[in-house]
Amino acid sequence: MTADEVFDDIVDDLAGRGVSAGKMFGARAIMLDGKAICCLKRAEFGVKLGAGSAAHEKALALPEAVLFDPAGKGRPFKDWVALPASQSEHWPTLAQAAVQAAH
Repeated sequence: MTADEVFDDIVDDLAGRGVSAGKMFGARAIMLDGKAICCLKRAEFGVKLGAGSAAHEKALALPEAVLFDPAGKGRPFKDWVALPASQSEHWPTLAQAAVQAAH
């Protein structure tokens, strides 16, 4: 599956939880209550989990995970974790954690 296909599946799976597709940082996003909680930018999945939370720490421990820097200018968002497409099997679980963190 491509990164876009995985992202589409996540949007479909979370549709019943009040999320919708949107745009953020010029990229595809998953929105909850008008705020982005996930983003697909350059085949990289950014997810807002809350700095210091168990989900955030677990996500950062995954191979190739880094803090999400959507502009690519060395100013990452402390609440967000980014994972490459090679880690896409983790994206759905992290998206669900982002929904929980947002509530």
